[in-house]
Amino acid sequence: MSNKMHLKLTVNGQVVETLAEPRELLIHVLRERLDITGPHIGCETSHCGACTVDMDGRSVKACTVFAAQAQGAEITTVEGLAGPDGMHVLQEMFREHHGLQCGYCTPGMITRAWRLLQETPRPTEEEVRFGMAGNLCRCTGYQNIVKAILAAADAMAAQKEAAE
Repeated sequence: MSNKMHLKLTVNGQVVETLAEPRELLIHVLRERLDITGPHIGCETSHCGACTVDMDGRSVKACTVFAAQAQGAEITTVEGLAGPDGMHVLQEMFREHHGLQCGYCTPGMITRAWRLLQETPRPTEEEVRFGMAGNLCRCTGYQNIVKAILAAADAMAAQKEAAE
């Protein structure tokens, strides 16, 4: 008798189904069962944020979410932010403003920053620093990450204004 459950999720706009142990962590389901490797396994204790994904409109650390908790959820990873025309403006701004070095934390940073900008479209530097506090980087010193997020906020606001 198998302890596996049928898991149905929407990941990056696609409905996916797989079998998983109910206690299996979402990060392992994403990476090992669904081959979505943008979110990284970092500390496995929820401190670093390398595994950050957007789940049902909230930033979550996928190393702390059980597969059973993700049943029916809508999940967006860094892969889901890019569009058919190329990178999301956040991804572009991280590249343009050198908001990454080794890149290990970058997918979680960008995914968290995306949610932050959904909640606060025009954040101050202080709001960015506070909003990103759960995502750690060992390489950059954060200044360029903050610059990238603020630049993305400006670019996204300009895109919105142009569309109106």
